[in-house]
Amino acid sequence: MFMNEIRSSGQFVVPGDRLGVIEEFIPDSGTYVKDGYIYSSNVGYVLIDFANKKVSVYPVARNMNVPRVNNIVAGWVASVQSTHATVQIIKVGRKFLSGRFTGIIHISDVSHRYLDNMYDAFRMGDLIRARVVSDKNKTYHLTTKDENLGVLYAFCSQCGDILIKRRRLRCRACGNIEKRKITSDYGKGIL
Repeated sequence: MFMNEIRSSGQFVVPGDRLGVIEEFIPDSGTYVKDGYIYSSNVGYVLIDFANKKVSVYPVARNMNVPRVNNIVAGWVASVQSTHATVQIIKVGRKFLSGRFTGIIHISDVSHRYLDNMYDAFRMGDLIRARVVSDKNKTYHLTTKDENLGVLYAFCSQCGDILIKRRRLRCRACGNIEKRKITSDYGKGIL
């Protein structure tokens, strides 16, 4: 990247806009680094401190509703692999989000008990409640280890109808029985 390609102080940026390279600047607040480049993680204005070689982004809006560490979030399971699940976060606390945020749950963050594979905890389309444990590099790492965290609503993987909790999760339409890591208030409508 040439010097004339680097953003200038006061320029308006959005998340993902390239600000510079780590060989020339130190990333500061409102930025993240990927593949040697510094990017904006906020909607705001670029601030370049040439004396200290730092670049930051001053946010346009304060207190935007975005996931933060220790927040309780709700979202839809978008994909499930053998060791992790991807979650499309739709709500932080009691407020719905307007932007798109994605979280990842690793198999070690699902439960206090040993888990063989993620398919026993989550399936695509499940609505879950989780806690943000890290936002390193703007990747939201989630956990469902608490009793009130996990699947709020699950759907049958065979027919798509909702699973009802009795002693186990059972499909009310086809009778299929499935496993999930459910919340203590599963199926009660509390998002």
